[in-house]
Amino acid sequence: MSIVEVFSLLGGVGLFLFGMTIMSSGLKNACGDNLQVILEHATKNKIIAVLVGLGMTMLVQSSSATDVMVIGFVNSGLMKLTQAIGVIMGANIGTTITAQITAFNLSAFTPLLLFGGAVMYLFIKQNLIKHVGSVIMGFGMLFQGITMMKAAIQPLSQSEGFTTFLGTLSNPALAVLFGIAFTALLQSSSSATVIFQAFAVQGILSYNVAVYLVIGAAIGSVTPNLLAGLTANRNGKRSALLNLLFNLFRAGILIALINIFPIILTLIQNLSPGDVGRQIANTHTIFAIAAVLIELPFANKLVKLTEIIIPIRPEENQQIKDRSLAYMTQLTKVPASVALSQTHREICRMGRIAADNVKRGLDCFFDYSSAKAESVRSHEESVNILNHSIAEAMVQLRSLDLSPENMRRVSMMTIAVTDIERLSDHAENMVEYVEQMNSKKAEMTDVATRELKDMADDTVKAVYLALEIFETEDYSKLDDIELLEQHVDDHEKSLINNHVERIMNSFCNPLSGVIFSDMVTDLERCSDHAINLAYALKERPAELDQPHYDI
Repeated sequence: MSIVEVFSLLGGVGLFLFGMTIMSSGLKNACGDNLQVILEHATKNKIIAVLVGLGMTMLVQSSSATDVMVIGFVNSGLMKLTQAIGVIMGANIGTTITAQITAFNLSAFTPLLLFGGAVMYLFIKQNLIKHVGSVIMGFGMLFQGITMMKAAIQPLSQSEGFTTFLGTLSNPALAVLFGIAFTALLQSSSSATVIFQAFAVQGILSYNVAVYLVIGAAIGSVTPNLLAGLTANRNGKRSALLNLLFNLFRAGILIALINIFPIILTLIQNLSPGDVGRQIANTHTIFAIAAVLIELPFANKLVKLTEIIIPIRPEENQQIKDRSLAYMTQLTKVPASVALSQTHREICRMGRIAADNVKRGLDCFFDYSSAKAESVRSHEESVNILNHSIAEAMVQLRSLDLSPENMRRVSMMTIAVTDIERLSDHAENMVEYVEQMNSKKAEMTDVATRELKDMADDTVKAVYLALEIFETEDYSKLDDIELLEQHVDDHEKSLINNHVERIMNSFCNPLSGVIFSDMVTDLERCSDHAINLAYALKERPAELDQPHYDI
């Protein structure tokens, strides 16, 4: 094999991979956020989850893309491992479609695909058509890459050294290991399988060896997910591990079956006699389907094994509780009065998490640690998830036969949820402020710190008092919270005036000065949300200011 042929082979692989990327990106852009929405909502049933994983992977032509999205959802708490396993299994079937497509000989149409896709992408202004054009271009690049690979590897059939190497792969164990390593290098089982197809079509790789390479490729395909799991939390890591376990068991089951019942391979070959490329594609698909059918009944066992390897910590159990609805679970099955009471309790629970997070955010700001910062962000995510879940549940609440008074109460509780969610947003802002200062080695003066602490104390008192009023609907304490809010407003004016004076006298670090001002604003807005929450279920007197909201 000459150096030119080596370069041609590498160019073909590169063009194929780039075509896959372009096609995947175009499909995802064309679908917009719909894929994530579908993934988030269509995983309650394992069978549906499998179909969702299958469909999504067929669309984006990448099981890794689907699996990485799954890791993200599991990482954030939007999806449980018992839901993720179905999507992962479906993705393993969906990824086999690429090999089915490439088994067709479309090389004659490749120039037309490239030209048509380029015209749509470059000269049409509509975004949807541009995205479709990039998909078509991706297809064209994909098939052009295959054509280049086939031409480049043809001389390999005459290479004694390469033939000897392939001879070593007649050992099933070595073939599986090579399939794993090769796919891990390419980070795509679809790409690896297509290359194995090309080798087989050129007559330099037997079908029986290709079978074990394909089995190994399924394990190697987990590499991008394992890499994505490195930066995820423990639940995200479990999702990546779950994918690996599924494919390891898949490999063991399939190897056992084809050795006990060798007729399986004969039957698959007989589906497409004389077409080894199609035979490999069919093997890839049938093996994936068989693995899902065999392992799906044991999905919960796989999840439990994953949780044994990466045990669940007590704080994770609390996080699961925080992110799950506790009271709004059967709103349509109870009387309206009970449903309203349950909704109120749920919002109060969310409020406690948010209020604690404001306190937690302030503690992190004045005494930073990475663990505190992570805790704030984790609880902020919990509040966001609860906000989302409560909003969905309140749609059910509005479908009940409610009186005008109760419907108004639902509307007021909806507004209260928004104020609570904003409180936790400000807690996360505080963490970002201190991290900015730490990264630039900026420090705040002792005087400025003391001023912020005084304002923060009144803000926290206002937040907790507001939550107490909202929970008990005891409006005898409204004067107290009005007084606290006035104190916070007075702090704001005083602190800004002092801040300006320090700037004029060059006592203030520029970055610290900006963050000081931002902190004052955040604390004042927390107080605004607190007063909104206190009055959420009660009409505010006309003489008082209307509720405040962030702009």
